[in-house]
Amino acid sequence: MQGGWQVFIPILDNAHQTDLLVSDGPHYYRIQVKTVDAKDETHVIENRWEDSNLDCVVCFARNSNWGYVMPAFPEKRRKINADGHYRFQQSKTQFLKAFHTL
Repeated sequence: MQGGWQVFIPILDNAHQTDLLVSDGPHYYRIQVKTVDAKDETHVIENRWEDSNLDCVVCFARNSNWGYVMPAFPEKRRKINADGHYRFQQSKTQFLKAFHTL
């Protein structure tokens, strides 16, 4: 919200796998938020949003101060640091930069 985005929290998930709905005005994005116990940045993320209309997944490392913003991928599993995934330090500025890059 501090970056100028409107943020909506779905009242009922109902198998849509959407944690947040964000808007910059004309565009809306469905986001899934994950917290992972990653020992390093080769951690593998499992796709739990198959057949949904998600746009983006945001992963936070529970035991560190970094995370990744990535498009919702169709494969069953993918490394958190795969091409097209954008790393950020857990700060507002770094997160917004990664999100806007996506």
